[in-house]
Amino acid sequence: MASSQEKRIMVLAMDAHEHSNHALEWTLDHFFTPFGANAPFNLVIVNAKPSPPPAVSMAGPGALGSEIFPAVQVQLKANAEQIAEKAKQFCASKSVLEVLVEVVEGDARNVLCDAVDRHRASVLVLGSHGYGAIKRAVLGSVSDHCARHAHCSVMIVKRPKFKY
Repeated sequence: MASSQEKRIMVLAMDAHEHSNHALEWTLDHFFTPFGANAPFNLVIVNAKPSPPPAVSMAGPGALGSEIFPAVQVQLKANAEQIAEKAKQFCASKSVLEVLVEVVEGDARNVLCDAVDRHRASVLVLGSHGYGAIKRAVLGSVSDHCARHAHCSVMIVKRPKFKY
């Protein structure tokens, strides 16, 4: 059993969208910055890098598919590295230096629930796209899935409609 000295783990979902940037900023401002070194959590930021599509489905079994596939992989990797670096820099700008940033390939719903289990997280934080019911039904909702399946509390950070 963990001692009372150990901090709980907070996993935060990060992607390239503004909603996750807002969730990161809100989380740092409310759970980390005010407490300094005595923050109640250790932060793990997880970026779910999409799996590249199979080369055959992109252009058929010809030479064109074999040329495009590596370029897609390189771009996905570069995007994931950029997201991770931006998250680290933002944390550092808020004086939150002890943060683990992971890039995991796969569907975000599964990647995040697996990260919660792997890190034994107490809280999962996600930003909200603000989709309506129809878009959520068609596109699916990572936050809805995680709220139902993650083995911890899930906090969905919404952007305010109005600035105060």
